[in-house]
Order: sequence, then structure tokens, then C-alpha cells
Amino acid sequence: MNQPSRREILQAGAVSAVNRGEKRFNLLFLMSDQHQRAASGCYGRKIVRTPNIDSIAKNAVRFNSTYCPAPVCVPSRGSLITGLYAHKHGARILQDPLPSEIPTIAHYFGERGYTTGAIGKMHFVDETRTHGFTHRLNEASFHHALTPDDRKKFREASGDAGGIDGSGLDLPERFFEDNWFAGRAVEFLHQNKTKPFCLWASFVQPHTPFRPMKKYFDLYDPAKMVLPKRPANDLESGFEGHLIRAKERGWYQQSDEGARRSLAGYYGNISQMDANVGRIYDALRELGLDKNTVVVYTSDHGELAGAHRMWTKHAMFEEAVGVPLLISVPGGPRGVKTEIIEQVDLFPTLVELCGLGAVNGLHGRSFKPLMDGKRYTRREFAYSEYWFCRSVFTRDDRYVGKDPILMVRTDKWKFNYLPWSRSELFDLTNDPGEFVNRIDDTGLSGVVREMTAIARRQFIQ
Repeated sequence: MNQPSRREILQAGAVSAVNRGEKRFNLLFLMSDQHQRAASGCYGRKIVRTPNIDSIAKNAVRFNSTYCPAPVCVPSRGSLITGLYAHKHGARILQDPLPSEIPTIAHYFGERGYTTGAIGKMHFVDETRTHGFTHRLNEASFHHALTPDDRKKFREASGDAGGIDGSGLDLPERFFEDNWFAGRAVEFLHQNKTKPFCLWASFVQPHTPFRPMKKYFDLYDPAKMVLPKRPANDLESGFEGHLIRAKERGWYQQSDEGARRSLAGYYGNISQMDANVGRIYDALRELGLDKNTVVVYTSDHGELAGAHRMWTKHAMFEEAVGVPLLISVPGGPRGVKTEIIEQVDLFPTLVELCGLGAVNGLHGRSFKPLMDGKRYTRREFAYSEYWFCRSVFTRDDRYVGKDPILMVRTDKWKFNYLPWSRSELFDLTNDPGEFVNRIDDTGLSGVVREMTAIARRQFIQ
């Protein structure tokens, strides 16, 4: 696929709703960091208290088979705002800034008269590049709201950014950046209530460390946490890098007691994030803006949360690559969709839902017809790619610079392709937990050939 020029993207959809005399909608995009799809009430895990996300779901279409374009923050977020896979937009690992010349959904809305805002963690790497968002408040903005002593106190209490030891922090609300971001997002809505706007409100939680405010941690009794299946020989039949990483991090050896406490901390993070989602969503409704605003809730990737004796992401297991997705359109459809959706599809879909025409030339494609109950050719598979990140996958960076893991996921099969190492093939119908690697099954050689061809084709588009 040839990279479309910025001009081609921004001039796409010339026959927009405004030209046809139809109503245009605002866009409120609510995004969390590292929220496993299953870990909320509306997706069936009732132990996780997410009343505000559940409230959005009641007025939305809930998508049950949505996949991130990369199970790590920077490339996934780059794909979300560009509609392109990481190998095309260029931000492949955590340390890569998204190139400024790549057009984004913010550029598209801004060119059409919208006030565009990005408040919270966008993970642009180079924060001098705002990628079309004219109103930008980031983590550095929050740090200026605290004194140096406050920042030191919070760092000491919260611990390492990748820490999985769950506990509650007995600190005032002002110490937590998501609380501050939510307040600024509410201010944005008040300031722009009479203007068309595109607001991307992005939270840090439920990302590690698993140390929410004490009142949210206390919602969960670690002793009552139900752990995912954790077989003693997990990961041994697949790509060796995952087993090495899990053991280096101490995850593989973690006790059940420790894992339950980690899970309680993760759920506490989710509940605190949900409370901040509620603050913004409530403000939208109080201002009457819900009547002309498309509301989206999703996350940049999932969280393994103890599955396969692992935490965080950097893997293609369902817990890490599957994400929640809720879309609410004023006067629009509600219900549940099981069709496979890729997050690169959001850019073209949302501009159509907001009445701004159609966008072509992206890896993503609009699923608005699916929401409207019209003729829609469903995706036969979801594609995702993981480039090995420096300093976080293994201690010696042995895989950095090698070809990425390429995932192809159909209704039945999950194929994780590595041309230089051991690939993985899971039968999701009979092995939904992805414990039995079938890559050596000679009876499935045809499946492997077909999936390999798909992975290679997607990677060169």
C-alpha cells in the first residue's frame, strides 16, 4: 500500500454532512491504558466495578472482538490516530516518535472546523509534535501542578512504573494524574460547548503500577480474587522469548497469593479510571452535549493480568491484544456485535459517524455500515504486529532489531508468525486459553501455509 499524502487524507470525504445540510456530531474519545477487554462489568466480569463504563455501554454498541494493532502503547496509539499499521506509520517501538508528516484524525477534524484537544497520556514520545491536536495537556502539564516534594512523595509511594505489587495508596486525590486529567477534560467541554469539538481524553490507568487510591484498592479482597489458569509448564511450547521474559521479571515464579494481590491492584486501577470516565461522561450529559456527540471508549491494548504467568503486554495472547470498544451515537444503534474489528478501523469509521464524509487509503476501513445494519463485508481476520522494544522485553535485548511477531487471528485460529524462531498456532475453538501450540501438527500444515501467506501480505501493505 502506498502511503497516502497528507493532502489526500485531509481532502478526502469532500461530500460531507455539512455540505449535504446534515447534522455533524462532536467526538469524545475516552481511552485508557492497558485495559483487558474482559475486565469490566459490561463485558461479563461482574466482580470488576465499572459502573460508568457500563453506563456508556447501555447507550452504545459493544464490540466483543476488537483487536489492537500492536500490544504496546506507542505503536498502538500511533495506529489509532493514523489508521495505519506500525510498519507504515513508523512508530514501531516504545522509543519511536510518530513522524510529524503522517496525517491523523485530529488533522482531519481540525481541517473541518473542529476544536481538537488531547488531554492526558497520548505517548507521543516527542511531545513537541502534537499531531493536529491544538489543545494539548500531557503528563508534564500535570507535574507542574504538584510541588517537587509532592512528586517525590508520590514516586516513593507508587514505586516502579512496571511494578505489579498491588496495594492502595493513602494519598489525596490531587496526587493522581488521571484525576487531574479528568478535571481538565471537563473544563474543555465547558469551554467548547458551543463549538464543534474532537476531544481525546486519555488516562494512564489501569497501567502498572497497580497502586490506586486506597478506597479503590479496598473494593477488592485479594483473598477472593479468582486467578486465570496457571499451568506449571505454561509457555514451554511456544516462542521462547515469552518464557525468558516471564522468568526474568519474576512473574513465572509468583505465588498465587502474590498474584491475587496484583489482580486486586489491577482491578482497583480499573475502578479508579472508571470513576474518572464517569466525571467526563457526566459533564457531557449535564451540558446536554450527549445529544450531539459520538462517544467512544476503548484502550490501547490489554493486560495479561496473570494469564500464562505473565503481566502487562508485549505478547499476542488474547488478554493482551483484545481490547474493549464501545461506541455511542446520538439516536443510533445499541446492542452487541461479535464481528472482528481492528482499531485501525476507528479513524475512517468515526469521521463517517460524525458526518464528515469518507476516508480512503488507510489500512483501516469503516464499519459504520455494520452499526447501521446495512450490507457489510466482515473482516475474516484481525492483524497485529509486535516489534521488540528496547530495555523492556529481555534484559539483554537479544531480540531487538529482529523481525516482529505478526499475529493473524480468525474466528478459529490464532497464528503468531516468527520467521526466525518458533511460531505459534492455537485452536481458539477447542483451546480458547491458548495453551496448546499446534505448530508442529503435520495435519495443520495447510493452515500454517495459509496463515503465513496472510501475515506476510499484511506486513508489506
